[in-house]
Amino acid sequence: MSELVSAAAPPPRVLTVAGSDSGGGAGIQADLKTMLAFGVHGMSVLTAVTAQNSRGVQGVWELPVEAVRAQYRSVVDDIGVQAVKTGMLSSAELVAAVAELLAGTKAPVVVDPVGVSKHGDPLLAASALDGLRTLLLPVATVATPNLDEVTQLTGVRVASEADLRRAADAVLEFGPRWVLVKGGHLPGEAAAVDLLTDGTEEHVLRAPRLDNRHTHGTGCTLASAVAAGLGKGQGVVEAVKAAKEYVTGAIAAGFALGTGIGPVDHAWRLR
Repeated sequence: MSELVSAAAPPPRVLTVAGSDSGGGAGIQADLKTMLAFGVHGMSVLTAVTAQNSRGVQGVWELPVEAVRAQYRSVVDDIGVQAVKTGMLSSAELVAAVAELLAGTKAPVVVDPVGVSKHGDPLLAASALDGLRTLLLPVATVATPNLDEVTQLTGVRVASEADLRRAADAVLEFGPRWVLVKGGHLPGEAAAVDLLTDGTEEHVLRAPRLDNRHTHGTGCTLASAVAAGLGKGQGVVEAVKAAKEYVTGAIAAGFALGTGIGPVDHAWRLR
């Protein structure tokens, strides 16, 4: 007689709502790899398909709003979710639909306000910016803009570490509970400096500036790592610090792929 084996309890479930990167370095693919590395069960709602490689984005095909909404409801209503991360949403219609879905979901939300790719290719329509500011950021537990995205959203330009607080305050005015301003592109800084704040509490996070051009997927990876931590029940500060440590290691291990910019190594802890 075969012995009955009871089913294991599921790990925390974390959902990414983002576009696909056919090269596997960013987007949905990076999100799911990161979630696996953090020991959570990753799930996905695909918003767009891209033709993308180490040299850039050659094409983008947005999914219909009804397809995005159906994927989201299918996953959340049956499986449930402990945290959600958003990435590429591309259009005003998608931003509004996703914001509405998130507002009705009782789980922390990490918003990565993706505007352009690592190669400078636009991934968000100009018409979607207002919805991102007024609909999506207000439902965010943590927003994770880089310096270009801060300027795109607020008009604030960051030229030095001293400007990070002003940038964070400008983003916080749109309603996220916390903002993590990513200062990795600050010129002349010896370290990669990020600022995490809720407007009252403030944490400056530093990591060595690594001499590695293969950094494709850093933003997606960081936001997904934060969402994984929140899904596991960590507080925002703890989740962000763990995410920063993971991404620093992934950048250090980033590898060449194709003839352009390669990805960070999501499996660096396993090698």
